Amino acid sequence: MGILNVTPDSFSDGGMWFDRDKALRHAHEMARDGADLIDVGGESTRPGAPEIALQEELDRVIPLVESIVAESGLAVSVDTSKPEVMTAAVEAGAAMINDVYALRREKALETVAALGVPVCIMHMQGTPRNMQHEPHYQDVTGEVLDFLTERVNACRQAGIQGDRVIIDPGFGFGKTLQHNIELFHHLDVFVTTGCPVLVGISRKAMLGQITDRTVGQRVAASAAAALLAAQAGAMILRVHDVAETVDALKVLDALTTD
Repeated sequence: MGILNVTPDSFSDGGMWFDRDKALRHAHEMARDGADLIDVGGESTRPGAPEIALQEELDRVIPLVESIVAESGLAVSVDTSKPEVMTAAVEAGAAMINDVYALRREKALETVAALGVPVCIMHMQGTPRNMQHEPHYQDVTGEVLDFLTERVNACRQAGIQGDRVIIDPGFGFGKTLQHNIELFHHLDVFVTTGCPVLVGISRKAMLGQITDRTVGQRVAASAAAALLAAQAGAMILRVHDVAETVDALKVLDALTTD
């Protein structure tokens, strides 16, 4: 899953793809590099990020989704928590919804059930504005698993078929470095739920804390984390650096397959 942020304030690439033509070119580039899915986001969810108005998010996301689908036929996911954006995105050709709020906003569950597309639900303690203000857990793996299990059940009760629900432990969303490390060590717990697991660690602060590298210098660390996630059973890797990740996965496959 290649990340395409059409925002001015995302933590890694804010503003780089804010221009629609540049964003479209980048989507094509990620596809050539081996991305199977392009994840378009119009609202930053970095720590401290403010919410934006509905119309502004629609204006950023929908024309781009239409262009990507019309010009390339690529599969597009839309990173949003607003039911109105979900509906408009699927009408524009999006094939998946990626919601950091795990469909907890009003009418989100009903909307995705009616749309009939796959959805990724993520764990987050708090909101993007406050999630990194002293996050705390008694048992981070158990609490994240309990939350995601409850949300998967809510999806099924709303009529969203089980095979259309993807889970994301939410690395960096209301977690300290130690929380993130513990979650990663127990990725197998999430894989054994039977739901496909998405892992998004690309360029995140946890990698900066481990390597003492700035955001733009975390490509190697991101590729290494992606390989480990794949080995643990993650089905979807959400990354900024598609070519590097694809190359690393090819090497892993060639050197570990009998």
